[in-house]
Amino acid sequence: MSMLMMVGSPSGKSRSSALSRHVASRLAERGIAVGEAGLDDIPAEALIGGHYDSPAAHALRGRVDSAQAVLISTPVYKASFAGGLKAVLDLLDEKALADKLVLPIATGGSPAHLLALEYSLKPVLSALGARHILAGVFATDKQVSFDEQGRVLIDADVRRRLDEAAEKLLKYLAPARPWPGPEAVSLGPLACSGRLGI
Repeated sequence: MSMLMMVGSPSGKSRSSALSRHVASRLAERGIAVGEAGLDDIPAEALIGGHYDSPAAHALRGRVDSAQAVLISTPVYKASFAGGLKAVLDLLDEKALADKLVLPIATGGSPAHLLALEYSLKPVLSALGARHILAGVFATDKQVSFDEQGRVLIDADVRRRLDEAAEKLLKYLAPARPWPGPEAVSLGPLACSGRLGI
């Protein structure tokens, strides 16, 4: 049982990274092996040049292939997910996310950025074969902050939605479990659990 966390922020201490690590910690507490892949794992030359045959790209594809679930976190800039994440996803095989449970997590400056999950990220995930996409978790920048000691502070409602997403992942990461039905997975438009009014 394993999950790979793919972080699209160029900063190791970003809001979107903090949210994904919250989910990862919940899974780890229950015995799920969680790995992390980020921009630092692939040389800039390979990312910018889209070097599909580079050793780092081969290693990334192997990690994705061996994971049962993939958590993809990203900040939203200018109504789209991070360009660095797109560069990482471009190094994957065409159907790399087929038969995997996918959880998207995003942060943005305003609730309007929630739509970026539906109109920019989901088509890319679908192109990579993703058919089992859990309802995404979106938080505004005001709902995730850091104190003077660098500890992350997550709004209670966002934390609740992250914990619910972790429970759904746990439910279907167990061996021989069927894929979740339509009530748990968005097979059409991405059903983000964030509320536009928050």
